[in-house]
Amino acid sequence: MMGQQTRTKSLFYYFRLEDQIPEDHLLRLIDQHIDLSFVRERLKNFYSWTGRPLIDPEVLLRLLLVGYLYGITSERHLLEEVRMHLAYRWFTRLDFEQEIPDHSTFSKNRHGRFRQSGVFREVFEEIVRRCLEAGLVEGKNLAVDGTMVGANASRQSRVRREQLPEAAQVSQTVQEYLAELEQANPVVDTEMVSTTDPDAVWATKGGPAMMAYFDHYLIDTSSRVILGVEATPALFHQETVAARKMMERVEKLGVRPESVGADKGYGSGEFLAWLLARGVQPHIPVIDRRHQTAGRFTRDQFHYDPAQDVYYCPEGKALRYRGLQRKNQGYAYEATPAQCRGCPQKKLCTPAPARRLFVHWHEPARQAARALVGTPAYEHSRRTRYKIEALFAELKQRMRLGRVRLRRLWNVGEQFLLAATAQNLKRLVRFLAQRPPKLETQVS
Repeated sequence: MMGQQTRTKSLFYYFRLEDQIPEDHLLRLIDQHIDLSFVRERLKNFYSWTGRPLIDPEVLLRLLLVGYLYGITSERHLLEEVRMHLAYRWFTRLDFEQEIPDHSTFSKNRHGRFRQSGVFREVFEEIVRRCLEAGLVEGKNLAVDGTMVGANASRQSRVRREQLPEAAQVSQTVQEYLAELEQANPVVDTEMVSTTDPDAVWATKGGPAMMAYFDHYLIDTSSRVILGVEATPALFHQETVAARKMMERVEKLGVRPESVGADKGYGSGEFLAWLLARGVQPHIPVIDRRHQTAGRFTRDQFHYDPAQDVYYCPEGKALRYRGLQRKNQGYAYEATPAQCRGCPQKKLCTPAPARRLFVHWHEPARQAARALVGTPAYEHSRRTRYKIEALFAELKQRMRLGRVRLRRLWNVGEQFLLAATAQNLKRLVRFLAQRPPKLETQVS
């Protein structure tokens, strides 16, 4: 006989909220293995000691984590989901009798105390520490890369930098933006600027051009744990700047990597030298234009005598040091016209009266990086470097951060930090849940 469900209106329901959450649910695992109460200690100096108690900062943090764990990018939408979802209520410590925080109160706390205290960075680094303490992170072989993320600014909002004062007459806040931009973010020096978000940059990376930011990750390749995260405008020369900042931070956490893998965009001589000075092997293709000589002799065909600081051409003529070349970031070595005049191989060497060589300031570091190419360690880094792309795919597809919701560099940085924290939390609690429990030592 076919049954028919009828709606019954009960005045009271008797059940425990916790009983409705499966044992293997992600939020239960996070609640079981990760103590988030440390955020209160970090924020206590940003609250008054008198007055009416405000929303528990741990509740605010849990609300934010729910949003990033489940790809809910809107704060209003997040609070509505928490209102209706049992697991979200349970994780955020909000019973049925308790009111869900208003979005304005939520936003004020998030963009006030949380930003002033820098707590988002501290929360991210605290989770990284716990990954290290749990033995999840090896910390020997790292990889670094960045992905372009669309800004919350339309194509129509871009103007040329010299036109920005005129555009500011339409939007009163843009003049303030411009003043702050010059002080807080001097790296942005592009022709096209958005009147909506002046920190964003008009850029392209294998796709259509857009106003964008870069989200940089430094990961442990053995565990895919994100050890460093940095937000910058979408400027390619910021890749090595962000990488150095992230490396310096992880060193403070006690991580001493043996190698770092990256693509050719990180192969500048300055960055390679910086890594080698720290005892880190750069498994990075070197940016090299030595062979772009239009069929003429390459620099490899010149012999260097370090005792005399002289290069010798294939015909044995000496090219002596002529000084620094800041434009080419190197040293200039040049023969004399008299030496080159009448040389039988001059047509294969140079169309100029005399041959000149440019040697990069960090040529020893570049040579050291080239020597690592093809070694087993280098090939291992090259094979495992792809793991960082999987994290970027998770960020954009599952967490819905292919385009940021907030504007300005500091807001975007907070979004990237929280997203990376959520990604690390998922890996950490799955690892802890699979690890066998420690046996307690019996004392006789």
